[in-house]
Amino acid sequence: MAVMHVRNGSSRWLVVWLEPWGEDRWLERGDMLCIRTDNNGEKLGFDVEYHANDEERADGIENLTIYVENCSYDVDVTDEEGNFVACGHKRPEEIDRKWTARRVAAEEELNRTS
Repeated sequence: MAVMHVRNGSSRWLVVWLEPWGEDRWLERGDMLCIRTDNNGEKLGFDVEYHANDEERADGIENLTIYVENCSYDVDVTDEEGNFVACGHKRPEEIDRKWTARRVAAEEELNRTS
């Protein structure tokens, strides 16, 4: 089993992205996630990439993408107490509205050009 703990030690939001699913979990300062896979340890279970751009930083957001590798892709994500943490955990409502609007606009554009 491969296990990774991720803790937000910054004053900004830390968005933890899980790939290949494109799932997001938002961590406030001091929040922690535990990510577990059935990787047997012969090869690396995770690849990690930190990224942010000026616009996101201005909004108080940093990003960490965790690529889950060499397993059945059955991943367990919990908090420090062992509670399941779902995609969209703590995602701010404003961000959710923005992303929904962008998705709808993209779908409308796709329908117009199809």
